[in-house]
Amino acid sequence: MNNNETTICALASSIGKGGIGVVRVSGPLSQKIAKHMLGFVPKPRYAHYGSFFDNNHVEVDQGIALFFPGPNSFTGEDVLEFQGHGGLSVMRSLIESAIALGAQPAEPGEFSKRAFLNGKMDLVQAEAVADIIDASSEQASRSALRSLSGVFSKQVNTLTQSIINLRIFVEATIDFSDEEIDFLQSDQVQVKAQAIKSEIQEILYAASQGAILREGLNVAIAGKPNAGKSSLLNALTQRSSAIVTDIAGTTRDVLRETIHINGMPLNIIDTAGLHESQDVVEQEGIKRARNAIAQADVVLLMYDAQDKNPDFSIVPEAVDPKKLIIIKNKIDLTGEQVTKQVDADTIQLSICTKDIQGIDLLRQTLADMAGLDSGLEGVVLARKRHIIALEESLDAINHALMQLDGSAIELMAEDLRHAGQAMASITGEFSSDDLLGEIFSSFCIGK
Repeated sequence: MNNNETTICALASSIGKGGIGVVRVSGPLSQKIAKHMLGFVPKPRYAHYGSFFDNNHVEVDQGIALFFPGPNSFTGEDVLEFQGHGGLSVMRSLIESAIALGAQPAEPGEFSKRAFLNGKMDLVQAEAVADIIDASSEQASRSALRSLSGVFSKQVNTLTQSIINLRIFVEATIDFSDEEIDFLQSDQVQVKAQAIKSEIQEILYAASQGAILREGLNVAIAGKPNAGKSSLLNALTQRSSAIVTDIAGTTRDVLRETIHINGMPLNIIDTAGLHESQDVVEQEGIKRARNAIAQADVVLLMYDAQDKNPDFSIVPEAVDPKKLIIIKNKIDLTGEQVTKQVDADTIQLSICTKDIQGIDLLRQTLADMAGLDSGLEGVVLARKRHIIALEESLDAINHALMQLDGSAIELMAEDLRHAGQAMASITGEFSSDDLLGEIFSSFCIGK
């Protein structure tokens, strides 16, 4: 259990006016605050309707009060909730009264952090709370819910235990090397290590799919002025997000819109036309465009079909050629058909943004580049740190197999220890205070 003696409070509902507002209190002073602001301590897990009073015993609202005694609460501590009218003044009065009675304003994610520290959920489930709130698609929401319900954690814990069991067997061989334990002549260790490796690879693939659903792709549209970049943005978003004219250089700043393809968020970035300009404002727009293009996951290099070839010289050198999709636009002017050409190094699409021709083909191409498998079952909304930990564990298992081939069982045992620690870090069994601070600081206040 977490021995934190402080009591925290915060608005647990959305900021602003609303029909209902919720103030949450957690900690050892919850009962004292209930007695002062309600006149009694509510019966555990029963909804009580009545008046809410401030610290001066002045009635400020009427609503429902709920009390959850620890450890059977979200945080594992005594938790008190005031569910009243969602006016700003009312919510402020309730929070200020709780603070006057000894509570402290909660930090972002502090309720979830206390739930983790008190063993009410592991780190993956705590992160899933924030992911459900931030989910921008139905598929992302379902994937986050799988994490919250413990699906991902169960997979990780089962695999961690398998690694520990294999390590115990290996270390027993070291400790009892003079006994009749025919370790190196047996295929049992090889089979078990290979099975663990396969399981990590499966989880890593599913987690990578979840990372795509959570973070999506940043796609920058690049090209010379009047190549049709803004028209492409409008065609992808299916609304007039950008101004489109025949005048070159209409877009002078970076425009950003988000769409979804098979549940995957796609952050589309329309940039200023890349060319030499003496205009100070346009120069700044081109500078911002180059920065956005250099940082993008995918770059759509557009050019007019009436030009013979795209101008690769306008693309920043930092852009990996594998990130490029060449877009030949305005094929209505040349009488060409919508096509997709793929060779060893590049993908080129021939489209017409004016007539919305080839846009579905582009959408599918982007989904293919992301590696999104929309038919995969059991995807969880993984984070970058989960991917890194799984990759570290996989590397350690690969090293362990190499040590086995070289009969270096002491080194194999050490590699298995590293693999287990990397895996256990996902659920928070091995977590530094800095990591916890970084994770929970990204949560909203009240969660």
